[in-house]
Amino acid sequence: MDFEQLYNQYSPQIFRVCMGYINDPEQAKDLTQETFIAVWRNLSTFRNESKVSTWIFRIATNNCLRAIEKNRRVTKVELPFHMPDVPEETQEDKLTFLYSCIAELEEIDRIIISLMLEDLPQAEIAGIVGLSHGNIRTKVYRIKEKLAIKFKEHGQFE
Repeated sequence: MDFEQLYNQYSPQIFRVCMGYINDPEQAKDLTQETFIAVWRNLSTFRNESKVSTWIFRIATNNCLRAIEKNRRVTKVELPFHMPDVPEETQEDKLTFLYSCIAELEEIDRIIISLMLEDLPQAEIAGIVGLSHGNIRTKVYRIKEKLAIKFKEHGQFE
């Protein structure tokens, strides 16, 4: 296992997973970097008890959860503003909207759907989040329903 090869293969996926949790590109970049620092430091101790991808995604998940918990402790004040209703036309706008909808989901749902978007098998996701494969299937179905409702509310499926 060559670190550079692991980084090149998994860093784009890890970034997108972090975006699913955080929905802030700069913080997602930082969390991706922190994930690969941990991978680099601990690569020699990896015991091959799971796939290396599962191990890396688990490190990223733990980093994101810690960051979310840290952000909860900080008091934030949002300034009120109103954005006009403009139809979203670009692919980037649609992805941004998707990630904002994902950010509104419960923590475990964000984790699961972010890993699904990375095309990880449901059995592997079950191992990462510590739930049964059947439970993951049910949660994925319900998450998709929730996201579909949010998309319909914002005219995305019309």
